[in-house]
Amino acid sequence: MSETPPLWLPGPHAARRPHLMARARIAAVLRAWFTARNFTEVETAALQVSPGNETHLHAFATELITPGGERQPLYLRTSPEFACKKLLVAGEARIFEFARVFRNRERGALHHPEFTLLEWYRANEPYKTLMDDCAALMAEAARAAGTKKFLFRGKSADPFAEPERVTVAEAFDRYARVDLLATVSGGQGDRNALAAAAAKASVKIAADDSWGDIFSRILAERVDPHLGVGRATLLYEYPLPLAALARAKAGSDKVAERFELYACGVELGNAFGELTDVSEQRARFEVAMNEKQRTHGERYPVDEDFLAALGQMPQACGIALGFDRLVMLATGAQRIEQVIWTPVTEP
Repeated sequence: MSETPPLWLPGPHAARRPHLMARARIAAVLRAWFTARNFTEVETAALQVSPGNETHLHAFATELITPGGERQPLYLRTSPEFACKKLLVAGEARIFEFARVFRNRERGALHHPEFTLLEWYRANEPYKTLMDDCAALMAEAARAAGTKKFLFRGKSADPFAEPERVTVAEAFDRYARVDLLATVSGGQGDRNALAAAAAKASVKIAADDSWGDIFSRILAERVDPHLGVGRATLLYEYPLPLAALARAKAGSDKVAERFELYACGVELGNAFGELTDVSEQRARFEVAMNEKQRTHGERYPVDEDFLAALGQMPQACGIALGFDRLVMLATGAQRIEQVIWTPVTEP
């Protein structure tokens, strides 16, 4: 059993309440910001046929039982992305959602099994528009919290400063002395080439690490700690092997229209210029699920309804921002439970 006093006791709750009040103010001003720009707030279903098809995200599985007794496996979503994109096909042009999402095997200062993603999508707009959105929303959150700086574990960032924009390749060269794009060709990563570069950077890897695993190790150990210090960082042009649901940058076989937002060394957001090629997306899902089977011994179904919609989706861009983390940085909270009203009880 956890030795931490229950958070429902008056004392622990009183200690957290200033953070929770700030959370409410931040949510209110962000809703107003979106509404003023003709976004529609949506609410999509948490129960899905597929929770998402990313290699290292783990879902909560459940089961639907019909009145007639038929059983159908379902999952709690890891993101509202699939459902939101279906709404773009339906005709919505600008949408946002404060979505409760669920990820298993995740618990720590910045991770919680149930948390809130703020996702928003723009149809027929360039994905770099989302970069401007991020800068504006950080400033709105800071004003709502009554702070002039974001704080986490001794690092600070000015939420009113123009974010630094740096490509992934530039960051790998700057902080790890790794020529990342030299290990990418034809949209594929050369595992041996990146392993050699990791060794030179003194980053330890495992014998069965894939190219993506090695990338993540270098990013976490050598790059992440430098991002979003002093001001936010927009880390863009992710390598194509890690494009996920993003389209390739026009004319490139090495990088995708994907960026991540960092502040105080913390990843806050993940954005895509959305892929609409159904065959390519299906192939990426298959690769990811094969790797998930190899590394974790499980795989998730593909949402065929989502793929059918994807073929009719307009050009669009979208982003998932960790709302709880944003509140943490704006309030100086050091653990995510400080900014969640009723955290999941630890065993």
